[in-house]
Amino acid sequence: MKVTVIGGGSTYTPELVSGFIDRAEQFHVDQLWLMDIDEERLRIVGGFARRMVQAHGSPFQVVLSTDRHAAIEGASYVITQLRVGKMAARREDEYLGRRHGLIGQETTGVGGMAKALRTIPVILEIAGEVRCSAPEALLVNFTNPAGLVTQALSKYAPDVQAVGVCNVPITTKMGILKLLKEKRGMEIESGRARLVTLGLNHLSWHRGFSVDGEDIWPTVMEVYLEWLRSSDEPEWDVRTIEVLNMIPNYYLQYYYYTDKKLKEQEKWPPSRAEVVMEVEKDLLAKYADPSLTEPPPELMKRGGAYYSTMATQLLNAHYNDLGEVHVVNVKHGGAVPGWPEDWVLEMPCKVGRDGIEPLPAEPLPEAEFGLLAHVKAYELLTVQAAVHGDRDAAYQALLVHPLGPSANRVQAVLDDLLETHRKYLPQFWE
Repeated sequence: MKVTVIGGGSTYTPELVSGFIDRAEQFHVDQLWLMDIDEERLRIVGGFARRMVQAHGSPFQVVLSTDRHAAIEGASYVITQLRVGKMAARREDEYLGRRHGLIGQETTGVGGMAKALRTIPVILEIAGEVRCSAPEALLVNFTNPAGLVTQALSKYAPDVQAVGVCNVPITTKMGILKLLKEKRGMEIESGRARLVTLGLNHLSWHRGFSVDGEDIWPTVMEVYLEWLRSSDEPEWDVRTIEVLNMIPNYYLQYYYYTDKKLKEQEKWPPSRAEVVMEVEKDLLAKYADPSLTEPPPELMKRGGAYYSTMATQLLNAHYNDLGEVHVVNVKHGGAVPGWPEDWVLEMPCKVGRDGIEPLPAEPLPEAEFGLLAHVKAYELLTVQAAVHGDRDAAYQALLVHPLGPSANRVQAVLDDLLETHRKYLPQFWE
């Protein structure tokens, strides 16, 4: 079996490699291809990956390549974890928002839109190569904004098996298990627990939790509210959580506490991108050490907790036909009654060899659905803009976004966005 990682020079890659090493007896990889356009990063990260695998008895071969076609050809799984424009473009996304008095963030608001416009055409090119060179492969997209990118794949590459993945659901699940242990002494293995989530990627609400099939959401909410009340700086207003009876995805803080987030931006530099650039500089220096064979502790500063767990559990469930339930991004196809069937949602799905099947779910209440529908309209318009270089669709996407500029400033923000990333957005300039 061949597994390909597009963006293999990422500093996240060693964690992913660890996941494949840990599951080598169940998930029988023969070749792990790491593909990247940055030869120097690929050499450093790939060299470290090879040492890691060798230190564990070489259960599979690590192949390094800058040839995307060769890397995809014949693959069983293609993982995308790329960043068009690298970290410098992320920094531009953040400061684009800041200079217009808007949220500056890589997946949410104007910054997330800029990233999507750069990313979607590249991901669709990759999907085209998968269609031709690895038609049976599952395309697993970690590239942000993951839900928006998966929406584009669903519409413009419907014949390619694809799923969008994020680490927020598994991080939330593990956090709940930790709270239950600390507050109630409940020792629960993660495999016995199931988190019920619904929404969009980075715009979802956690509203159920079961252990061995028994719903314990009232207990979860009780301990979560206890934790909020005892915190010096609670991440959510207690009354909001009581009224919703749900735990919001932490990215919803950009919507619920916009003023607070804007004030935090005033303290830049450093922005998050600038922090990560320093973290990555240190990580790459460590990865280059020929004696290093295990991921260093500093990798946790990069973010992405449980990334390898999420990725390898999903692939293992698919390959071994386990029928496990994972929270992922897919077209729901009617699983949520009354919602447009072509919407890509982040929701629990049954994962097996036959594919990824969304599980039936009750629609969200009005308080959550109103915001979700607003942002989904933005997503659909952004996909249209990215694929066709449609400036009017891009204008409307900014106009409709809850975190977008007022109508009299939309054109100025759009012009700034397109000019800032001009070399990565040829579809708007041809």
